[in-house]
Amino acid sequence: MRDQPRRIRSVAILGGGPAGATTAALLAREGVKVALFARGKRPPIIVGESLVPAIVPYLRKLGIEEEVAAYSTWKGGATFTFEYDQGWSFRFNEVRGIKTPYSYNVPRDRFDASVLDAARKAGATVLDHSGVIERVDESDRVRLDRDSADAARDALDGEPDWIVDAGGRARRLPRLLGIETVSGERRDVALHAHLTGVEVAIPGNVHTDRLEHGWSWRIPLPGRVSVGIVIDPQQIREFGDTPEEQYDAFLRHEPVLRDWSAGATRITPVLSYSNYQLRSKRGVGENWALVGDCFGFVDPVFSSGALIAFQAAEALAAALVDGSPRALADYERKTLHTLAAWQRVIGYFYDGRLLTLFRVGRYVQSTRLGKLVDFHFRKHMPRIFTGEDATNRYSLGLVDFMARRGLAGNDPRELRIN
Repeated sequence: MRDQPRRIRSVAILGGGPAGATTAALLAREGVKVALFARGKRPPIIVGESLVPAIVPYLRKLGIEEEVAAYSTWKGGATFTFEYDQGWSFRFNEVRGIKTPYSYNVPRDRFDASVLDAARKAGATVLDHSGVIERVDESDRVRLDRDSADAARDALDGEPDWIVDAGGRARRLPRLLGIETVSGERRDVALHAHLTGVEVAIPGNVHTDRLEHGWSWRIPLPGRVSVGIVIDPQQIREFGDTPEEQYDAFLRHEPVLRDWSAGATRITPVLSYSNYQLRSKRGVGENWALVGDCFGFVDPVFSSGALIAFQAAEALAAALVDGSPRALADYERKTLHTLAAWQRVIGYFYDGRLLTLFRVGRYVQSTRLGKLVDFHFRKHMPRIFTGEDATNRYSLGLVDFMARRGLAGNDPRELRIN
C-alpha cells in the first residue's frame, strides 16, 4: 500500500451476500460510487439462518429490521444439550447489561434479498454479472477483466479504485494471489436441510445438541425447522453415498436426533458444506480487500459468521472512506483478531470445556459463592454468545480462565465433540 492516504472514489464489490451488500450500502451513503456484482445462483438454503442479538443494530442501520421481523421467527435465547437428558438454556433478556435482548431466525433467501435491496436503495449499482478479476502481472494488484470492467464502467465512471472480494468461501481473490491461510483443527462436514414436524424445547431458541458423533443445530423458522448435522466426513459416509442418504439415515440412527425427529419430514434438498474453519492471513492488498466468509469463516456453531460479516463490512467501509494505509491496516488487524477470538471460544466448545462449564454452572449457581459471583458472570460470559462482547478482552479472558480453572475437577473430555 502507498504511504499517503488516497481518495477512493469508486469500488467494485464481488458478491451480493450480506457482507458485500452491507459494504456497498455504507460506501454508497458516503458518496462512493459502487458497482456490486451479484449474479450467481445461490443455494436454496444457506448456513447462517440464526442471527445473534448483536446483529440487530446493523439491521436498524440498514433500515430493514421491521421488514426482516415480518418474515422471520423471533429469537429469544439459546438451548444447549450436553447429553441425552441434560442441557442448559438462557434467555437474552436475562443477560445483565445486554443492549439488544432478542434477535431473529431468518429465511436466508429473503434476508439476503433485504440486505441487497438496502444497498440498491443506498445508491449502489447492482449488476446481474458474476464479476471476474485478473492479477496484474505478478504484482499484488488485481483488476476486473474486460467484460466485467465494461459492465461496471457506467456505474464507476471508469475503472474502480478498489476491488472487494465478498464472494464467500469460493475465495476467488485469495486463490488468485496465493494468499496463505490458517486452518482450524476440525475437518468436519455440515449437512443441512429444512424439515417440518421437528420438536423444539423452547420456541424460537436456537438449539445446539451434542451427539454421539458430532453435533447438530435446530433453528425454528416460519413453518419449518432448519436442522444441521456437523460431523467427521469419514463417519457420515457410513450412512450412504449421497448427502440425502447420509442425512436421512443419520437422523434415524442417532439417538438424540431420533428422539425429536420421529415425526419429521424433510422438505428441501440436503446441502453439504465443508472448507470452513479457514481464514486468510491477509485481508488487504495494493488495491483490494476481503470481507465476510472470503476473509474467514470459523464454524457454524454460535452463529458467529453473519455477525463477523456485518462487523467487517462496517469497518471496511469506514477504512475505504478514510483511504489511509493505517485505516486499512487497522481493518485487517481487527478482523484477524475477531476471527482468532471466535476460534478460541469455539475450540472450548469442541474440546468439552464450554459444555462442562455450563453443566458446572447449574450447580454452582445454587451455592453461596455461586450466588455472589453469578451477577458478574451473567454480564460477561453470555454476552460473548450474544455477540456483544465477542472480542472484549476481559470477557474473553474470563472465559479462558474459567475454561482452564473453573471446571471443578470435571474432566472436559466427557463432553467433547467426537
